[in-house]
Amino acid sequence: MMTSYESAILLAKALDSKKGIDIKVLHTGQLTTLADYFVICSATSSTQIKALSDACEKVMDEAGEPAHHVEGHRGGTWVLLDFSNVVVHVFTDEARKFYDLERLWGDAEQVDISEHIKPE
Repeated sequence: MMTSYESAILLAKALDSKKGIDIKVLHTGQLTTLADYFVICSATSSTQIKALSDACEKVMDEAGEPAHHVEGHRGGTWVLLDFSNVVVHVFTDEARKFYDLERLWGDAEQVDISEHIKPE
């Protein structure tokens, strides 16, 4: 069984492998019981959102940690994947600006993932 940190890093790498944009990992465990980590990412299209969410589900299924809940906007502007201790949010740029989770969770510590993903 992976730690929530290991899951968050694995998910960030999965997003990176499908060219996710501006990937952020926020440590939210001290702020909410919702999740230990939020992984946030932008996509260029609804097609890419699907590819990114599929990649996340695949790596977590392979790790024996399937998603507990997945919800998405029918318009294809965002998807949320809940892996219990880690929640992944994939947005179009416009939806990311609208929901502004980084500001909403501004007190969360941003995890340095630079050694795990390639710079843009």
